[in-house]
Amino acid sequence: MTFVEKVCVLGAGSTKYGKLSESIADITTQASVSAIESAGISPKDIKASYISNVFGVADKQVHIGPVLMSRLGIPDKPSLSIESACGSGSVAFREAYANVAAGFYDCLVVTGVEKVTHTGTEWTTTYFAYCSDFFYEGQAGASFPGLFASMARAYLTEFDATEEDFAAVAVKNHNNGFLNPKAHMQKKITVDDVMNSAVVASPLKLYDCCPFSDGASSVILCSEKFAKENGSDYIEVIGSGRGGSPAALQGREHLTTIPSTKIAAADAYKMAGITAKDIDFAEVHDCFTIAEIVDTEDLGFFDKGQGVQAVREGRTSLNSDISINPSG
Repeated sequence: MTFVEKVCVLGAGSTKYGKLSESIADITTQASVSAIESAGISPKDIKASYISNVFGVADKQVHIGPVLMSRLGIPDKPSLSIESACGSGSVAFREAYANVAAGFYDCLVVTGVEKVTHTGTEWTTTYFAYCSDFFYEGQAGASFPGLFASMARAYLTEFDATEEDFAAVAVKNHNNGFLNPKAHMQKKITVDDVMNSAVVASPLKLYDCCPFSDGASSVILCSEKFAKENGSDYIEVIGSGRGGSPAALQGREHLTTIPSTKIAAADAYKMAGITAKDIDFAEVHDCFTIAEIVDTEDLGFFDKGQGVQAVREGRTSLNSDISINPSG
């Protein structure tokens, strides 16, 4: 695969996460401006925006991109809104990356945003169930806690794992969040706290599940030429990949793997000319504790079924073999 331009991250910004009073447009703008300031550039340098959002309708604002561009003082610049369920932020980054690499734009802002805490857990859980194969799963009463619980139960059956292993993932991530002033939850917990919390969908308990949150994060992507001309510090994006897999669990060969993750990782490693062993830390999707364990295996950090052993040995904690989700 040949691209016209090398792509760099020039700046990044984020709001705090939690229950926020500002509108979805406000927090989108806050994160984007923070990233622009971090990059040391002007809004006038931005040629387009890529906005990831699933749930804008909850705050009565979809099509957020043009609203952001107007607030940045560049209403004539194009924008694209991307919805890809829990992968929306990654997909927005990937699409923006591809457009810079292809030479269409030399500087973009990419922002992921959600505002959902005001809608209530029941309503929000139901809405997010629409991101599954609703005809087969949602109409039968399945929501994401239940679907990931099915994966967790399959993992417990297939491998040498316990519910306490899942709890250890939650403990690690809460400890990491305690160190992050922008994290939604800044509270240390114990394995006993997790095990004694309410069952949401067996074997997953309350602390095995992520909370709904408000917040936005943003990055500035640009060509290497633009980065050299406008910033003293930047990070080159050396690999990127995307994959697909059946939306419905019944369409997957195994419940203990997510095929799209394996495909995307393989493509990214190949492009970068590296292997999983070269990675020092990773931020992975951990909507439920089982998701992090499966992700670390599908990304090639550990053999299938060995992700829990790595957690037991502290090999995914901060400053370990490979720090997983250091932001909390």
